[in-house]
Amino acid sequence: LGHQLSIPALKNRGWMVVGISVCKVTGATVFVGAALIIFGVNPVVALLLAGIAPATAPASIFDLVHESGIKGEFPETLLSIAAIDDVWGLLIFILMMAGSAILAGDAAVTAGVLEGLKTLAGSVVLGVALGVPMAYLTGRIQRGEPTQAEALGFVLLGAGIAEALGMLPILTAMAMGVTVASLASHHDRPFDSIQGFEWPFMILFFVLAGASLEMHALLVAGAVTVVYVLARCLGIVAGTGMGSRLVGAPRPLQKWLGVALFPQAGVAIGMALFAAQKFPEAASVVLTVVVASTVVLETIGPVFTRLAIRAAERSPGA
Repeated sequence: LGHQLSIPALKNRGWMVVGISVCKVTGATVFVGAALIIFGVNPVVALLLAGIAPATAPASIFDLVHESGIKGEFPETLLSIAAIDDVWGLLIFILMMAGSAILAGDAAVTAGVLEGLKTLAGSVVLGVALGVPMAYLTGRIQRGEPTQAEALGFVLLGAGIAEALGMLPILTAMAMGVTVASLASHHDRPFDSIQGFEWPFMILFFVLAGASLEMHALLVAGAVTVVYVLARCLGIVAGTGMGSRLVGAPRPLQKWLGVALFPQAGVAIGMALFAAQKFPEAASVVLTVVVASTVVLETIGPVFTRLAIRAAERSPGA
C-alpha cells in the first residue's frame, strides 16, 4: 500500500489526501470518544477505544478496489487515504494512550507513550533505509524472470528487523513501499510479484481473532460494541465529508468516500493488544470490543466499500 503514497502520487492529489484523511481520523476519534463517555463508559477505556477507532483495514480495501477493476480518481484517492490514515491513526492512538495514562495516574505509561513516538519515527527511518536498496535491486532482471523471492525477502527482512528492534513492522513496510514507488520506475513488478500472499494470513488472522473473543465478556460489553461501531461509522462519514468539502474534492468523493472506509481489521487489533499490555485493568473490555467490532466491520464494511466504489463510478462528475 505504500506505493499509493509515492511522491508522484502525492504531487497529483497530496493536499486532498492529507486534508481528507486528517478530518476522517479526527471525526472517528471524536465521535467514538464522545459517544462512549456519554454512554457512561470509563474515561480510560473510552479514550483507548477512541484512539483505536481511526484504524482502517487497508488490505481489505485494496482487495476490493482490485476486484472491482475500476480505475480513476475515486479508487486511487480511496487507496491513498486507506494507506495514510493508519499513520495518523497511530499518532492519535499514542496521544490517547497518554491521555489515558494521565487519567489513570500512571507516569510510567506516559513515559512509555513518549518512547512510542520515537518508535514511530524509527520505523519510518528503517523503512526508508531498506527501501532505497530495494528500489535499485528488485525487478532489474530480465523480463519474464521472477522477482518474487527478492521482493518478498526485503519485506520479511524489514519485518524481522522491526520486530528485533521493537519497532512497528506495518509502518516500516509502508515506508519501504513509499520509497520504492518514489525511486524506482520499474516499481510495479516487485509489488505485483508479492500480491496474493495475504489470503492464508487473513484466514489465520480471523481464526485467531475469533478464538480470542470471550463470549462472557461480549455479553457484558455488547452494548459498548454497538455504540463503538455506530459512532465510528458516523464519525468517519462526517469527518470525511467535511474534509472533502474543505479541500474542494469532486462530488463523488464528498458523497461516497466515507462509506468506503468502514472496514477495520489487523491494525486495530494490534493497537488493542498494545493497549491491553499497558492498561491491564481495561484489557478485557478493550480487547472484546475491538475483536467483536472487527468481526462486524469486516463483514459489513466490505459490502459498503464495494457499493461506494460502484456508486461513485456512476455518479455525475466521476
